[in-house]
Amino acid sequence: MKTARPRGAIWSPWLVTPCLLAAGLLAWHLLVTALAVSPFILPAPRPVLEEWVALLRSARAWSHTGMTFAGAVTGFLLAGVLGVAAGILLSLSPRLERLARPFIVVFQVFPKVALIPLFVVWMGFGLGPKILTSAILPFYPIMMNTLLGIRSVPPGLRDVMESFDAGRLQLLRRLELPYALPFIATGLEVGIVLALVGTVVAEFVSGSSGLGYLLVSRINSFETAQMFAIVLQLCLVGLVLYAGVAGLRRLLVPRVTRHSAE
Repeated sequence: MKTARPRGAIWSPWLVTPCLLAAGLLAWHLLVTALAVSPFILPAPRPVLEEWVALLRSARAWSHTGMTFAGAVTGFLLAGVLGVAAGILLSLSPRLERLARPFIVVFQVFPKVALIPLFVVWMGFGLGPKILTSAILPFYPIMMNTLLGIRSVPPGLRDVMESFDAGRLQLLRRLELPYALPFIATGLEVGIVLALVGTVVAEFVSGSSGLGYLLVSRINSFETAQMFAIVLQLCLVGLVLYAGVAGLRRLLVPRVTRHSAE
């Protein structure tokens, strides 16, 4: 007996995504061909893909990729630890949150990219400015998602825990953090993208290595096809980083919430 196929099976991402990608490449090729666009403005897909394959085969390019990857991951981990800790600290004291909120808002609206030259003065050219920049950008969403998750715990659950004489640390460890974990995971997913953005921007301004530095060097020499290839390499790095955080979310969040419910 044949089993009925779900209606949405034909629209699986494994089928739709390659089709959309192929359609986008075809539209790109037709646009460049029909309008006779100069390769200095917009190269055709084929030379871009050829340059990307050459980039994938280059040990020097992978060295730059590793520097960007290391800067983004290190800054993200630093932002994750500090952001979660700050969110927990603010959740413990509403008065502290009210006092700190104006400074938090000013910190968020301030153009943090403007701090990169100051980081260079303090730390010189190298990995330091990249790590600081990649940590500053994701700090706010991670902190606010942690605070929001803890604040979203239903009062009834707090009352039940307090009725069993649960202390403040027990309340935080057994109830608030497990309940806030999906919020924290969302902040981390946003944060890993911002960490990569911060790393690349720092490499634009102060880097002597990394994909951002490599991209600037190609801009100065007007090698447009290689510029697009480096952008594709950055997309690859971003997908790997995001997939890692998203996989960690799927691994941890259901287990922790289920354990908390038990």
